[in-house]
Amino acid sequence: MNGHGWLYSQLFTNWKPFEMTYVTVLVLLQVGVYALAPDSAVGMVSGIAGVLCLVYGMKGRRISFLFGLVQCLAMTYIAWISHAFGSFAMDIVYVISQPIGFFMWGRQAATHSFQPGTRNKIFAGAFIAWGIGWFVLARVGGQLPYFDSINFVISFIAQILYVLKYNENWSLWIFVNIANLVYWSILSIQTVTGDNTIGSLGANLSQVALQGALLFNAVYAQKVWSSGEADNEGGAK
Repeated sequence: MNGHGWLYSQLFTNWKPFEMTYVTVLVLLQVGVYALAPDSAVGMVSGIAGVLCLVYGMKGRRISFLFGLVQCLAMTYIAWISHAFGSFAMDIVYVISQPIGFFMWGRQAATHSFQPGTRNKIFAGAFIAWGIGWFVLARVGGQLPYFDSINFVISFIAQILYVLKYNENWSLWIFVNIANLVYWSILSIQTVTGDNTIGSLGANLSQVALQGALLFNAVYAQKVWSSGEADNEGGAK
């Protein structure tokens, strides 16, 4: 398949009406947030690229990592100006992981799962790592370190599992997205009330909208990957 054929297949083939509707709604949500608080074009770019990255990831398509690279570069800047140091550290890792993921998904199409015992050990290890990250981030003055630590450690584990195409990555992402939705909502409220002058309202709100979108996508993606549908939708070939 030539470059144009591959790109067309990755972007436009095998979309269900429900998927087309919800990705449109999620992208328009990002544009709406920017219209509400137009002080961060970078935030809007991060939000739209993040939505497209995870939606194409849900479908098991390698182009997910190209959108992911754009989103991670934009999010790195937002995390830095917001003093979200855990997010900043992880976004650097995400930038590095995008070409690795693109390569890995080109070598294997199938998704797979751990045995129950191994899965439980991974989840327990992620919980312990969260506590350690919380302690470290609190020592360096990060904002809301108990939430930011989830970005710092659990996101790292989830990203590794995502690159390796393990279904369990989505369970961790659901937890991460819930925590991030609360985290950025708190920062947005603090910005509105004047209790926080770090970052910008537009950037914070864009991340609230993004995390809500990613949470919805992660729940749906867990269903798609568990059923094996992602393997047959023009993904990693």
